[in-house]
Amino acid sequence: MPEQPNELKKLAAIATDTELSAGLRTKAIELLGNIGTHDALLALLELVANEELIKEERELALKQAREIIKSGR
Repeated sequence: MPEQPNELKKLAAIATDTELSAGLRTKAIELLGNIGTHDALLALLELVANEELIKEERELALKQAREIIKSGR
């Protein structure tokens, strides 16, 4: 699926764009979690490590990453 990596990049870019609303960034993080692939997990972990994001967004990214790991996708 060549579309998926582009989608992941777009969602990760939205999640880190501080010019956008917090709600939009949160939705992007949730959508990354819903994708549930290994690449989505890696993108979420990059968000967790991004110290420029607010604490709540990093915690949400970590929660989404945990859910992917638990589901074994």
